[in-house]
Amino acid sequence: MDVLAMNPTLEPVQLIGPDGTPQPSDRFDPSMLDDRLPSLYVTMVATRELDEEFVNLQRQGQLALFPSCRGQEAAQVGAAAALRDSDWLFPQYRELGVFLVRGIDPAGIGLMWRGAGHGGYGLVERAVAPMCIPIGTHALHATGAAMASNWLHDGSVTVAFIGDGATSEGDVHEALNLAAVEQAPCIFYVQNNGWAISVPLSEQLHAPSIAHKGIGYGMPGIRVDGNDIVACYAVMTEAAERARRGGGPTLIEAVTYRMLPHTTSDDDRRYRTPEEVAAWSALDPIDRCRRYLEKSGLWNIGLQDQAQQKAAELRTRLRDAVFDAPDPSALELFDHVFTEPTAELRAQRELLAHELGAR
Repeated sequence: MDVLAMNPTLEPVQLIGPDGTPQPSDRFDPSMLDDRLPSLYVTMVATRELDEEFVNLQRQGQLALFPSCRGQEAAQVGAAAALRDSDWLFPQYRELGVFLVRGIDPAGIGLMWRGAGHGGYGLVERAVAPMCIPIGTHALHATGAAMASNWLHDGSVTVAFIGDGATSEGDVHEALNLAAVEQAPCIFYVQNNGWAISVPLSEQLHAPSIAHKGIGYGMPGIRVDGNDIVACYAVMTEAAERARRGGGPTLIEAVTYRMLPHTTSDDDRRYRTPEEVAAWSALDPIDRCRRYLEKSGLWNIGLQDQAQQKAAELRTRLRDAVFDAPDPSALELFDHVFTEPTAELRAQRELLAHELGAR
């Protein structure tokens, strides 16, 4: 492989400017998503509204914790929309927009954050692995699944959705290296939202960018404007097509921003300034998409009504599912360990049942 072809530029791929104006590109067509963009706009709005409902429920004591994805809707919806429904996705814990693209019921996600469900139901049926709270470990799972796709010759790709902080973890290094060595059809999609909790990107790496790390593993790296839904879609489409042709993995760095604290337990005012947040707020991905739709003649007032209606339905479904939901039985912990429980596991279950019954 030509080393120069793997060396990314620092300037992220951008197909829609902040004011909604299409940006010229020799590599991608800014209108490539026009037929689907109105419906994806609806999904982005619904993602933000649902995200707000999750935060509200946590503040009302109905959820244990929640990590907001506000500001990252374009990065998530654009990337997920570029994939086949059969491509396996390996999320971390902030991929609400990805889940909505796949049609996953938010009720299952809500019950997981309440602690009333194990991993969220409705994911594996949509080729989405359970949410991964440990940082970066699921990158190895995605690599393994991609290697299996190679062996099965099924034409599938896998995507590991990771954050900038995960690129500082050994698991991610091992996953990138193994995927490259095996030429596995795996895409490492890094949502660089500027902060690994309170640690800025400048304290996480000395490379020019996260995308530049790809060259060290022998895979292409590319930076994309993560607030540009069309650019995210285009870059993911290219990487997926390359992987399906046997071209191996790709490292994508979507440059975006986390508008709210790391989780509902975090206070971001302790480590970033209001001026920084305001500057990124002016680059809002939903506003940018709407401006592009208006400039391209694809906008109509009914689209906003449709978005609000979908959002309201999802918010109601989430609230109805999680509000005062009962705790699961502790015995459920034993139900999904083995297809056929071992004698030791059965004995442990019986012991716990006895202890619970004695209370």
